[in-house]
Amino acid sequence: MVELNKADKPERKIHAPSLVIGMATGIILVAGGYFVGSSSIAPVSLGTANQSPGVLMENTVADIAESVSKSVVNIDISQKYKMPVPELFFYAPPGFKMPGDNAVEREAKKNGSGIIIRQDGYIATNNHVVGSAEEIKVTLSNSKTYAGKVVGRDPFTDLAVIKIDARDLPVAKLGGSKNLRAGDWAIAIGSPMGLDHTVTLGIVSALGRSLNELSDVSLIQTDAAINPGNSGGPLLDIHGNIIGLNTAIKDNAQNIGFAIPVDLVKEVSEELIAKGKIARPYVGIMMQELDSSLASSLGLEDNVKGIVIGAVKPGSPAEAAGLERGDILQRIEGKEVLSSKEVQTAIRKHKPGEKVGFLLLRKDKLVPLELTIGEFPDES
Repeated sequence: MVELNKADKPERKIHAPSLVIGMATGIILVAGGYFVGSSSIAPVSLGTANQSPGVLMENTVADIAESVSKSVVNIDISQKYKMPVPELFFYAPPGFKMPGDNAVEREAKKNGSGIIIRQDGYIATNNHVVGSAEEIKVTLSNSKTYAGKVVGRDPFTDLAVIKIDARDLPVAKLGGSKNLRAGDWAIAIGSPMGLDHTVTLGIVSALGRSLNELSDVSLIQTDAAINPGNSGGPLLDIHGNIIGLNTAIKDNAQNIGFAIPVDLVKEVSEELIAKGKIARPYVGIMMQELDSSLASSLGLEDNVKGIVIGAVKPGSPAEAAGLERGDILQRIEGKEVLSSKEVQTAIRKHKPGEKVGFLLLRKDKLVPLELTIGEFPDES
């Protein structure tokens, strides 16, 4: 059911093939959640003295929801945009235009969720929640509202951190995601369709999911119901620990949602708070995998392996190193690469400024090149 409305085009639905990553608008939004930072509250105590920790009892979910909800916030976003005005004159001569820019200014309002990750006002959420918002309003569980400011965003992991001017805030306990198993209990809290602090229960359905929209992240799949507006809210285990940040749902299925693992959320959030951005390695090439059909069209032998450089972006590290359109990239640092995914994996092991050795096949000759990794350009 999911559709995504971006902040810059509030009235237009942006629909991914089978997944929508988005924040709830007055119409539709996508599921999600997020958290990060250091914990400043005691671990959640589940049930009564007669209950064993981690065992799902009558009051377990309610106790977790009551405790963790204090650190879950509602995020309201507003952004102004211009909408064209229909021509007023039906019998205007050809070529006639209304004076001015013929558009009126409108304001779009959307909402999502977030998690308090530090007592001094830092909140983790999705990048697609805050997007290019002009105004951010954060509402705490006690109904107090604050103006929010974006500290940093990372489109590659769909994570962001915002800040409010507040102190001594309740912080949820961040757990770990390395030891999760399919079948573990999962609890989601958020503000679907603006209904703040909604709690749903399910399980971890699968691990290591990969989506085109978040190719850099191995996601947690869950059947805990998450809906438009949940984006930025937490996914928790049966101990009340945050294990992931809800970020997306399948738009053509029921109860198939995805969360960013908490270990990645911690890492990215800490760097966003410290530096305001994540320095991503950048080469600047368009790639195409070499199959028999493409090899034949290029006049190559069937046993030639590698990745075809389809284009080299102007001003990129690849252009500076001398890569050319039509080159066959065969090895990176001496290791054979057979797919674009392998190239991306190899490049991500390096930081901007580091030098990497490429081996190319160019017009039947092997050409070794040294490339200096650049930093991925900021979003425009």
